[in-house]
Amino acid sequence: MIKPMFGHRPKPKKFDYQFRYHDPEKEERRRRRIKIKRPYKKTHQGRSILLYALGLSLVVYIISVL
Repeated sequence: MIKPMFGHRPKPKKFDYQFRYHDPEKEERRRRRIKIKRPYKKTHQGRSILLYALGLSLVVYIISVL
């Protein structure tokens, strides 16, 4: 059978890889631990932005007074 030159696209090779050292329970515990720690980082990021805004407004105030 002759394959057409146009319209033929090679498909990716499929394989079934078995992980050697994969522990689904350990992975689930790690994901839960990461979810617990995330809110603290978000609040810290909000504080740092607030501090930068406060510092910038202080600099603008000092420049306007001079």
